[in-house]
Amino acid sequence: MKSTSRMTMAQAPLTVRYGKIDRDYAMRLATTTADQDGPVWMVNLMKYRAVADYGDSGGPAVSGREADDIYAPLESLAAIGAEVVFLADVDTQLLGVSPVWDRIAVVKYSTRRSFIEMQSRPDFVDKHVHKDAGMEQTIVIGCQPMPAPELPADAPELTDAPHPATSDDGPVVVLHVLRFAEGHGIGNMTSYQEAAGRIAIPHGVRISGWFSVEGIIVGDGRSWDQVRFNAFPSKAAFMAVATDPDRLRAQRAHRETAIEDTYTMILRPTINRLAGSIDRGAANAYC
Repeated sequence: MKSTSRMTMAQAPLTVRYGKIDRDYAMRLATTTADQDGPVWMVNLMKYRAVADYGDSGGPAVSGREADDIYAPLESLAAIGAEVVFLADVDTQLLGVSPVWDRIAVVKYSTRRSFIEMQSRPDFVDKHVHKDAGMEQTIVIGCQPMPAPELPADAPELTDAPHPATSDDGPVVVLHVLRFAEGHGIGNMTSYQEAAGRIAIPHGVRISGWFSVEGIIVGDGRSWDQVRFNAFPSKAAFMAVATDPDRLRAQRAHRETAIEDTYTMILRPTINRLAGSIDRGAANAYC
């Protein structure tokens, strides 16, 4: 297995059109010893080309999104014991100017090494041309679950929240990709989340998963600290929290000084098995 991982690293392209590969993190993934290895959640932020670009090699006349759908390596993932545990379209990007992301996915790999070893599978390699053609930019973030606040016993049922899901406004997940300010960032964020939680819980918030970042395999040179997925019964429920005057005061007092860089997006999930993919003994949450 070790020689396969090293061969994969040697054969992997030094550059891809859709982002910068972190070779140091890739080597860490490839050389993790069996006794130290374990699951890794890869969070994918995806921005598509309007029209897929196959270059001189030729290819189907499809959109970038359609090319990525052709690429989707579901058979390769299943063969190594990996699973797509979350997939969503971006409804609204609230924070983070560029790029404006199109779709978010989370894949859980059974081990770190399996992520690298998949790169050399012929069935995966053969499909990569479609990802290269369709993807304008991506960030792929390696994550581990982190503890999150427990749901209070008196939290309302989702159907009793002021803005339950309807046929016109179904469940949403709000994604926060976070880099904290040095020194006081995490402390200020803790103060903010305590205040925001008191407002969000009556509106039916549930934490699908909070993750710490262990590395960024493909990115744009920026670093990130955490990725958080918070579920709401509806977009109206989230907006009621977002516009609450007390939450806005807490944001000005704590959140704005806590965060150096961020993306915040409202997502419409088509697959959401994120909470179930996490060992709740390691990370208790609003689920």
